[in-house]
Amino acid sequence: MTNIEDACVNSRFDKGDCLVSHLFKRFYTVLDKFVSLLTISSIFIAITGSLLPYFSFLLYGVRVDFKLLLASGLLTFTVYNLDKLTGIEEDLVNVPERAGFIEKNKKSVTFATIAAYIVALFLSFLQNPFAIFIILFPFCIGIVYSIKISNFRLKDITGIKNIVVALCWAVIGAFIPLAISFRDFSVISLIFYFFFTKLFINTVLFDVRDIKGDKMNGVKTIPVVFGRKRTKNILLTLNSTLIPWLVYSYLSGCFHIYFIVLVFSIGHGYWYILYFCREENTGKSLDLLVDGEWIPVVILAAILTQFA
Repeated sequence: MTNIEDACVNSRFDKGDCLVSHLFKRFYTVLDKFVSLLTISSIFIAITGSLLPYFSFLLYGVRVDFKLLLASGLLTFTVYNLDKLTGIEEDLVNVPERAGFIEKNKKSVTFATIAAYIVALFLSFLQNPFAIFIILFPFCIGIVYSIKISNFRLKDITGIKNIVVALCWAVIGAFIPLAISFRDFSVISLIFYFFFTKLFINTVLFDVRDIKGDKMNGVKTIPVVFGRKRTKNILLTLNSTLIPWLVYSYLSGCFHIYFIVLVFSIGHGYWYILYFCREENTGKSLDLLVDGEWIPVVILAAILTQFA
């Protein structure tokens, strides 16, 4: 009798374990699809596009303007979708899931891209005419480097794409808050350099992921030309320049409240350079851990602001 009861109990436990395992797998599948949608549709990077200027507002000590944050996010959505629409060939090899999504929803993505940019301009106009020029700059640069003319694109020149993308991000991050309140040129320069360096590193890491497709399509990116190891050393050197930058900023009386946040960001930079220059198949983790860096940065900065 005892053996029968034990068998029944074990059977119930087995069924319970199977149910939990099934629910966990189902939850993971749904979560994975949701994250994939956010990354391939540029929604995730658009969120990042709002967080970066938010952090900049805090660094400047300027009142946060949420209309400009939304405009910045919509602008980012526009520029990245424009790049995806013009780079389907490379993505077929590097990120086939994204290429398939863009190809399947080309009309919808194009419409959403145009609509997002119109709204971004409108929101900027509501705030300050100066903000419109900031919003126009990345889009104009994006058109120049993405559009192919006689089988030539500016983005195909080694390093140009990385400089242009980092420049666009740095302009958004360093200049958007100035539409609310102007600041000293030295502070602007410090913030601009920080954002430019971080985003240059980030764009090169995505090129590390895309080495295979870029080689097949003859795109001479920094990792293709210099190789994975040399690229890693270049990025580590660039990230290291932020250490004297941080020391100088601190001694100049800048960003004291957010010193810990900046240390975290620099340290995080070392980690993901070493990690993603080693791993060949990064998948969505690159989007989440590199583009998503600004999520913990902003959360930590917002918490410190409350205690300042």
